[in-house]
Amino acid sequence: MTALEIYLLKDHTPPTVKIYLRDIRVYLDYMTEEKAAVASYQDIMQYVDYLRKQYQNPRTINRMLYGVKAWYHWLLRTGKRDDHPCRYLTLKDAKEHEIQLQDLFTSSELEQLMERKERYESVRIRNQVAVSLLIYQGLRLTEVEQLKVQDVDLEAGTVYSKGMAKNQPRTLKMKPQQIMLFYKYIHEIRPKVISESTNHLILNIRGKAMKADNINYLIETFKHHFEGRNLNAKTIRQSVIANLLKEGKDLRVVQVFAGHKNPSSTEKYRQTGLEELKAAIQKYHPLQ
Repeated sequence: MTALEIYLLKDHTPPTVKIYLRDIRVYLDYMTEEKAAVASYQDIMQYVDYLRKQYQNPRTINRMLYGVKAWYHWLLRTGKRDDHPCRYLTLKDAKEHEIQLQDLFTSSELEQLMERKERYESVRIRNQVAVSLLIYQGLRLTEVEQLKVQDVDLEAGTVYSKGMAKNQPRTLKMKPQQIMLFYKYIHEIRPKVISESTNHLILNIRGKAMKADNINYLIETFKHHFEGRNLNAKTIRQSVIANLLKEGKDLRVVQVFAGHKNPSSTEKYRQTGLEELKAAIQKYHPLQ
């Protein structure tokens, strides 16, 4: 087992590490390890151009970039590099701006994401805390990543998100089952793993702030439960918002919950009966 593999296994499951290593090998074969070690952002964009010629699906290319990012994180951790050339690189053509109704999940399906088994109890609870913020509060990945311990008020049963460029700051109510879960994580588990002075809520097993990419890969390990459907943090958030509207919640209430600046951003999640029928047809009888 290589040092890189050992490093990756600290944060990821063996199947995920296998994908990482494969995608890293593709990158190093293209770039050569010597050049990759000193590669710039422009060098990596050339690699992206190469991938676009090899693969038609932008999601595949974006996924392969996660492996590249993980490799550079490893170089940073081992002192072989003092910067990350593609930490914030996101491919715009890998994003789908239109909501795909056939990809949305019911509340009961989202609950399944809380049932992941882990070798270590501390990791299981940490993962449940992170996942619960996605399926109950509908937070974006970056919002989860930037949460601080002081943003959680267990006595009031609330979570505060300071928002992002596209999201307003807001205080969200926690589910009753989250309160005890968060209490155990914050007071029993987190103090034992923290390795540096940080007030970030979600920590990896090395005690450092957990990155959005790592949380996203955690979600993607559930994909085999939902064959043919696009499971990721974005579709989880879309599902949470759409489910609230479907339950009859007032549009303005859901707008505040989601942190949308304009009601039109929330309105697009509303499903009519016809739209639901179209989604069902597309899901079970897709046109070829």
